[in-house]
Amino acid sequence: MSDHLADNIIQLREARGLSQAQIAKLAGIPRATWTHLESGAANPTLAVLVKVANALQIRVDELLAAPRLPARHLRAADLPVRVRGQVSVRKLVPEPLPGLELERMALPPGARMVGIPHTPGTREYLTCERGTVELTVSGEKYLLAEGDVVTFRGDQKHSYHNPTSSPAIAYSTIAFAPVAS
Repeated sequence: MSDHLADNIIQLREARGLSQAQIAKLAGIPRATWTHLESGAANPTLAVLVKVANALQIRVDELLAAPRLPARHLRAADLPVRVRGQVSVRKLVPEPLPGLELERMALPPGARMVGIPHTPGTREYLTCERGTVELTVSGEKYLLAEGDVVTFRGDQKHSYHNPTSSPAIAYSTIAFAPVAS
């Protein structure tokens, strides 16, 4: 634990561009305590860990976890894909983003897919990357060419169609309505 703690504290402090003195002051602990934490020899109390986590703006469990790699490379095949009719829909990010969904849609020639209406207050954005995509929202048709974007309320009936003889690629961004607590 202390090895992870020390490595994480050093990495997080340096990423924020702060000196030990600056971050210790933000945390409300003596600089000597901070130095001791970074050396890996400390056995901090929960109260000190909470102060350190708050100063670094992270959760306590992140302080104690194995250090994260600076980046993660995922192959397209590593990301979840679902097929709806003839349309392949692939997630663009490997982990959930609260309130947000990002997907790549591959529409073969003539393919159609019906969208699922979401909770009122949800916004959707469709961006055409390649080819042509026809988006129908509540009976209105929008023909998207490469680079075009249509934004619409996600609580309406909507569908996607590639009306051409060439494949089309589109990106769907869904910003879900906040859940009432």
